[in-house]
Amino acid sequence: MANTVVKISNLVKNYGTLTAVDHLDLEIKEGEIYGLLGPNGSGKTTTISCLLSLLSYDEGEIEIFGKKMSSTAYDIKKDIGVVLQNVAVFEQLNVYQNIDCFCSLYVKDKKKRQELVWEAIKFVGLEDFVKFYPKKLSGGLLRRLNIACGIVHKPKLIFFDEPTVAVDPQSRNNILDGILRLRDEGCTIIYTSHYMEEVEQICSRISIIDKGRKVAEGTKEQLKQLVHTTETILIEVEGLTNEGLQEIKSQGFVTGTEFDEHTLKIYCHSDGHCLLPVLNILEKHNVKTGGAYTKLPTLNDVFLEITGKELRDKEA
Repeated sequence: MANTVVKISNLVKNYGTLTAVDHLDLEIKEGEIYGLLGPNGSGKTTTISCLLSLLSYDEGEIEIFGKKMSSTAYDIKKDIGVVLQNVAVFEQLNVYQNIDCFCSLYVKDKKKRQELVWEAIKFVGLEDFVKFYPKKLSGGLLRRLNIACGIVHKPKLIFFDEPTVAVDPQSRNNILDGILRLRDEGCTIIYTSHYMEEVEQICSRISIIDKGRKVAEGTKEQLKQLVHTTETILIEVEGLTNEGLQEIKSQGFVTGTEFDEHTLKIYCHSDGHCLLPVLNILEKHNVKTGGAYTKLPTLNDVFLEITGKELRDKEA
């Protein structure tokens, strides 16, 4: 069984009369990519700040690597990497110098540092840009530099906060592939994103936080089982009568329908596929059908149903 890397017990953080984190419990295992999702004002950012000891809190305990986390726990902090949404590099330093500067905060031996810096450069694919200054880099390359600065000291636990915001698809794929490689090398990763497809692609477990509380947790498959609609069917139809529509509505697996001229949308909740019995009913009523499409639930559907909200471009 994997060791526990992060454990949050009964965490409470108040801002005056506002409770930003409300008796939160989380446990993250070694080697996980753990997705942390929350709408605006959910307390996600506050939770991360408490985890990193950037904020004090009112109640609860935080343990990292089995030790109590605090602002002076430097033995813990040396094994933590942080890659923030806002790129944090020095404009006056080139790519190599930036990575070396961040590495020097953890590694004093110059020879060892040189090895680590070049390893990080190769890891993010910046070999051809080592003498470039940040203002000369594209958005995607700048994100890669930001990642290299956060991982150069080979941390065991890495926080990625929106690492792919405003980058091109190729850079985005490179970043996600890099995160998976870090996981394969033994890192534990806490990942936040407003791109649900990214979370589905790389996260082993996911927590949804709302109003400072954990409202759902599990694998993407487990979370999708929480939504009321398990399949949505969209069919182009011609000649659908009210009698035929009512028969479809009467099926036990149908939770709702929408019919607009020639388009029929059916919301289903069933362990099996619902399209075939619907098509059989339409054939029975001599309804002509065109294209038929089915859509399984996504994490975005789960998030919206559980919180009643959508993720915004920026988290407070």
